[in-house]
Amino acid sequence: MPNSLTGGQVPPLTLDTVGLVDRSLGNAGTSGSAPVLEDGKMDPWALPQLKDTGQSWKELSVAGRVLRVATGFLKACGLLGSLYLFICSLDILSSAFQLLSSKVTGDIFKENVVLSNPVAGLVIGVLVTVLVQSSSTSSSIVVSMVASKLLTVQACVPIIMGVNVGTSITSTLVSMAQSGDRDEFRRAFGGSAVHGIFNWLTVLILLPLESAIALLERLSALTLGATSLQPGGHAPDILKVLTQPLTHLIVQLDTDAIASSATGNATNSSLIKQWCGTREVMTSGNSSDCGAAASGPCPERNGTAAVELLPCHHLFVGTTLTDLAVGFILLAASLLLLCTCLVLIVKLLNSVLRGRIAQAVRKVINADFPFPFSWLSGYLAILVGAGLTFVLQSSSVFTAAVVPLMGVGVISLERAYPLFLGSNIGTTTTALLAALASPADMLLSALQVALIHFFFNLAGILLWYVVPVLRLPIPLAKRFGDVTAKYRWVAIAYLLLSFLLLPLAAFGLSLAGSTVLAAVGGPLVGLVLLVILVNVLQRHRPAWLPRRLRSWAWLPLWLHSLEPWDRLLGRCCPCRVCSPPPAAAKEAHCYENPEVLASQQL
Repeated sequence: MPNSLTGGQVPPLTLDTVGLVDRSLGNAGTSGSAPVLEDGKMDPWALPQLKDTGQSWKELSVAGRVLRVATGFLKACGLLGSLYLFICSLDILSSAFQLLSSKVTGDIFKENVVLSNPVAGLVIGVLVTVLVQSSSTSSSIVVSMVASKLLTVQACVPIIMGVNVGTSITSTLVSMAQSGDRDEFRRAFGGSAVHGIFNWLTVLILLPLESAIALLERLSALTLGATSLQPGGHAPDILKVLTQPLTHLIVQLDTDAIASSATGNATNSSLIKQWCGTREVMTSGNSSDCGAAASGPCPERNGTAAVELLPCHHLFVGTTLTDLAVGFILLAASLLLLCTCLVLIVKLLNSVLRGRIAQAVRKVINADFPFPFSWLSGYLAILVGAGLTFVLQSSSVFTAAVVPLMGVGVISLERAYPLFLGSNIGTTTTALLAALASPADMLLSALQVALIHFFFNLAGILLWYVVPVLRLPIPLAKRFGDVTAKYRWVAIAYLLLSFLLLPLAAFGLSLAGSTVLAAVGGPLVGLVLLVILVNVLQRHRPAWLPRRLRSWAWLPLWLHSLEPWDRLLGRCCPCRVCSPPPAAAKEAHCYENPEVLASQQL
C-alpha cells in the first residue's frame, strides 16, 4: 500500500504536524494541561499544573520521611522569616522616604491655592503617597489640615483619591521580582496592574462627578449627620507590635513632624527621634528623712522634682548625619533587604507549593459556591481581603503578599481581583477607627475624611464589580500582562509614567493655572479617548469605521507597534531583561525551519 510505513520511510512533516507534536510535548510535561484556546494555543493565564517529581510518602524510608519533615519545617520557617523581614523592610523604606521628602511634602500640602484645583489635588495625593510609601501617613496629613481649618473638605477629596491610587505602586514593585520567568511575570504584573487600573478607572468616573455635584462630600456629611459618635476609639496595632522590636532598633521618627510641617508649625530640627520618654528625678535640697516606709508626702521636704529625658535606643541616636544622608542610607539598605526577601519568598513558594500541596491550596482559595450561589464567592473574597487588611493594618503588605502567590500560580486573577477590592475597604476601616481616637474638636472632620475614603472604594466596587460585564480591570490587566511578558521594559515605563512623569507634568500645568491645564490636557485626553474608541471599533465593528481607519498600517511603524522601541532599547540595554525571552526566539526558529523538527525523532 502506498500509504503504509515500510522500509523505515517517514512521511514528510507539515507545519500542522509540527504544531500537533509541539502541543503534545508541551502537555506531556505537566500533570494537568492548561486549557487550549480555539486557535490551538495554550491559555497563558491558566493556572499551571506543577508536577511533583519527588517520591510519594509511602515510598520513602524512615530516614527519608524524617528528612522530608525537617526540610518542610525549615522551608516554612524560612518563608515566615522572609515575610517578616519583608514587612520590616517596607516599614524602613517608608521611614527612608519620609526622611528624604518630608520637608517637600509639607511645602506641597501648604500650597492651598494649588490644592483648590481638583486635578492638582489628585496629582499631589499620588506623588506624596509614592514619596512617603504610606497611605496612612498621607491620610493623617489631610486629616490634620482639615481639622486645623487649613484645608476644606471639598479640597481634600481629590487628594484622598490620589492617595488611593498611589498606594498601588507597592504591589507593582513587588511583581518586578518575578521578571525572570515570563509566565510568572505575566501573572504577577497583571495582578498588580488590576489594582492600579481599578483605582484609575474609579478616579476617572468619580473625580468629574465630585467636581460637579460634590457626591462624596455630601454623602459623608449625611452619614455623619445620621450618627452620634464620641471620641475615644482606638485603632488596632497588631502589625506594628510584631515589627517594632526590630525596626525601632534601626531608626525611629517623630510621628508628628510631617503633620506639623503641613500645618505650618514645623521647626528645623531633625525628624530622627532622639528622646523616647521622661523620668522624674529628685534634686538635692533641704529635706527631712521621712523614712522608707512613709506612706504620704513629706511636708518638710524642700527638694524639687526635675524631669529627665530618656534617650532612644537605635542606630542613629545622636548622629551627626543630616536627615537626607540617613534617608539615603536607609533607602539603599531597605531596597536591598526588600529585593532579597522577595527573591527568597518566590523561590520558597515555588519549592513548597508543588504537587498535592499546591492543588489543595489552590482549590481552597479559588473554590466557588455550588450553583446557583457561585456569585457569592467573589463577595466572600472581598470580605476576606477586608478582614485580613484590617488585621494586618496595611493594604500594601496584603497586596504584596498576594502578588507572588499569583505569580507562582496559586491564586487566579479572577480571585485576586475581589481580594484587592476588599483590601481597599479594609484599609479605610482602619482609618475610621483611627479617626475615632481623635480629640473631640477634630472628630467630625477626621471621620468625614475617612468616610470619603470608604465611600470612594465602595463606589468603585459598585461600578466595576457588581455587574460582571463591567469588570473591565480584569481583561485590561490581562492585556497589559501579555504586553509586559513580551516587552518587559514596558513595566518600568508604566511605573515611571503612571506614578511619576505624568503626575509631575499635570502638577506643573496646574501651577500655571486651570486655563493652561485645560488647554493642554483637554486635547490630549480627547485624543487618547478617540484612539481607544477606534481600537475598540477595529476589533468588534470595523464596518462602522472609514476604510482608512480600519487599521493603523498607514501610520509609521513606531506609532502603532512596540517592536521598533524594543529594538532601540535592546541596543541601548543589551541585558537579559531587555532582550526577547529565549523561549520565543527558539519557537520562532523552529517554525521558520521545519527541517529542524523533521530531523528529530518523534
